[in-house]
Amino acid sequence: MAQLLVVVVSILAAVAVASLAGPPLFHEHLEQAGAGHDATQMLHVEQAYRDTNFWTLGVALATALVCCLVLTWYVARRIQNPIHALTQAATAMAGGKYDTRVPAMGAGTEVEDLAASFNTMAERLERTESTRRRMLSDLAHEMRTPISVLTVYLEALQDGVSHWGEATGELMDEQLARLTRLVEDIHDVSRAEEGRIELDRTIESAGELLQAAAVAHRDTYAAKGVALILNPSQDIATVEVDRQRMGQVLGNLLTNALRHTPARGQVTLDARQSPGGITLSVSDTGEGILPEHLPHIFERFYRGDTARDRDHGGSGVGLAISRALVQAHGGSLTASSAGPDTGATFTVHLPARSDRNHSIAT
Repeated sequence: MAQLLVVVVSILAAVAVASLAGPPLFHEHLEQAGAGHDATQMLHVEQAYRDTNFWTLGVALATALVCCLVLTWYVARRIQNPIHALTQAATAMAGGKYDTRVPAMGAGTEVEDLAASFNTMAERLERTESTRRRMLSDLAHEMRTPISVLTVYLEALQDGVSHWGEATGELMDEQLARLTRLVEDIHDVSRAEEGRIELDRTIESAGELLQAAAVAHRDTYAAKGVALILNPSQDIATVEVDRQRMGQVLGNLLTNALRHTPARGQVTLDARQSPGGITLSVSDTGEGILPEHLPHIFERFYRGDTARDRDHGGSGVGLAISRALVQAHGGSLTASSAGPDTGATFTVHLPARSDRNHSIAT
């Protein structure tokens, strides 16, 4: 309708200009040519000009109008169909169908970009919804066991079937500690991902960070029979980090590596200079990670791969906390693995001097 309105206005403007400006100009040219002495001849010539001009302009404008109508219909259909498809897809998504996608429709670069952006948004919403459902399910599962144990023992104590003793106290303490640890882990990862953790930055040596992490976990590694090897480069730049939080990151990575490395396996701590900063890595010779699970292992409560296997223990949020803490330092945490039984490597990249703007304040 907008395009047709423009065409109609253009036609009216052309007719008005031709009607008002054409005859006076033509009359002036006739007088300059010396044809103004015969009034009858002058009137006939001007009438011929008006008739010719009317029919010529009329046919031209009618042809232009038809061509414009055809072109307008084509363009409108080309735009209307994709917009209608996008509208239907948006309505479906609003109804909870997050698997809705818009196919390529060949409607031009702008519409194709809009469709691609819509599909990207839909994919992220679907992934977020899937993560939310899985997280609620896993959270319920994690809480169900300790709550069930506490309920059974409490009922037994109330009914007089069981009596309070050292074993009962230890069991209840263990289950309460498990619940407390789960709540703290959820709280930590939420604070880290929402940017509500305060970082107390100091200048630290990367080698000393690795050494401290290795010393803290040496006994647990020895108990399982897994070799813990420290292999830092001799010339490593210092980093500006929160020593406690970075120790938490390395501790989570070492715990995860130990959980999935069998006896007589090996875990290597490494630190090297890299462009723009330093790289810390934790490599193991354990179970490895399937390629399809690599993009998801840092999600909260993700259980699709060995890095989040509930049977091996852990609350399933350690890697999510670690990534959020590294990002708070202005760095990145990535994972790589060639597949099952090939081990995995978790790599922390930190800038040589972290930007203060990355500091997170409560």
